[in-house]
Amino acid sequence: MKTRVTDILGTEYPIIQGGMAWVAEHHLAAAVSNAGGLGLIGAANAPAEVVREEIRKVRELTDKPFGVNIMLISPSADEVAQLVMEEEVPVITTGAGNPEKYMKVWKESGMKVIPVVASVALAKRMERYGADAVVAEGCEAGGHIGEQTTMTLIPQVADAVEIPVIGAGGVGDGRGMAAMFLLGAEGVQIGTRFVVSDESIVHENYKERIVKSKDIDSVVTGRSTGHPVRSLRNQNTKEYLKKEQEGASFEELELLTLGSLRRAVLEGDTKNGSVMAGQIAGLIKQRQTCKEIIEELVKETEALLKGAEKWEK
Repeated sequence: MKTRVTDILGTEYPIIQGGMAWVAEHHLAAAVSNAGGLGLIGAANAPAEVVREEIRKVRELTDKPFGVNIMLISPSADEVAQLVMEEEVPVITTGAGNPEKYMKVWKESGMKVIPVVASVALAKRMERYGADAVVAEGCEAGGHIGEQTTMTLIPQVADAVEIPVIGAGGVGDGRGMAAMFLLGAEGVQIGTRFVVSDESIVHENYKERIVKSKDIDSVVTGRSTGHPVRSLRNQNTKEYLKKEQEGASFEELELLTLGSLRRAVLEGDTKNGSVMAGQIAGLIKQRQTCKEIIEELVKETEALLKGAEKWEK
């Protein structure tokens, strides 16, 4: 399964693991890379030296390409942006903002730069600044989201730019991956399904919450603050939405979420923690290794695309 995305990444398959905060660490990143995809370390709000340690641990576990996802609203973003050059990280993805101030030096250092975008306008801007590809992420995704659905966003971005598009948001099996290709993408980014992988360090309670979830179990909080986040429904989201409706201040709402993702991921508090997951969670019904996930995705996708070719003829 070769596309321009595999050429850019140097991977066997055009599959990227999402750079999820507290989830995307060296064990998961290395497992995905070893299985033929691109594993990512999610820098999130971590200090630069913590990210450096994660990078070096990944290299102990794999000799395959990997990347770092930089959350641009992080107070450590500037330091991490410098660090990835020092550590010669092959691929950088970015989220929660516009990375153009870093693009020139990143490209000069030889790194592949793939920003996550939620609009055609930002995709075109990233292309002008030299991005190698973009991840176009629809609102079906878990965590911080935009407003466009994947179904509408991917074809519009694919029509608007010449660089490869990687589809994200709502991809959980071969049907979703094949759909991304038919909509104009040349690769996919997957988060929620890798959360429940055997190599993921996520607490068992969190994994079980995803595996047992139904199609209607996710909800979006934070629309009133301009920072919408998709998670699975629990006491935390119920209280947040209630306070939003009552007109609570941004500061009051922030207090509700402070440390909540870490509590869910590491401590297994799926009641008061933030159980970030995409709408695709209801489709995920089993636990597998990263290798099994990727091989199943590729097998299903290839079969479906061959069927689509016969239909076209």
